[in-house]
Amino acid sequence: MYYILDTEQNAIPVDITTWARWMQSADRVIQSSYVGDVHISTVFLGLDHASKRASDPILFETMFFGGNHDQELFDRYSTYAEAENGHERAIKYLMGRNV
Repeated sequence: MYYILDTEQNAIPVDITTWARWMQSADRVIQSSYVGDVHISTVFLGLDHASKRASDPILFETMFFGGNHDQELFDRYSTYAEAENGHERAIKYLMGRNV
């Protein structure tokens, strides 16, 4: 349920004490961008947000803040690489719309 990122950006499961210490100082931002007045934020969550039926943990998410998309969830991901790709898709999504 609790995860941290190792030096190679792999999510590894840990106990709650290790997780809490890591979360106090970790930079959990994967990418941060703006399209118009909309802030696109992709972060490492540190907690598994998957449903009980999912096989892979959901540990990253991309959200929009500001403009017509304020606090809109774009997508969630299991891996760092998926999160990076998702962030780029979010930028393209907003560029194709009136933000």
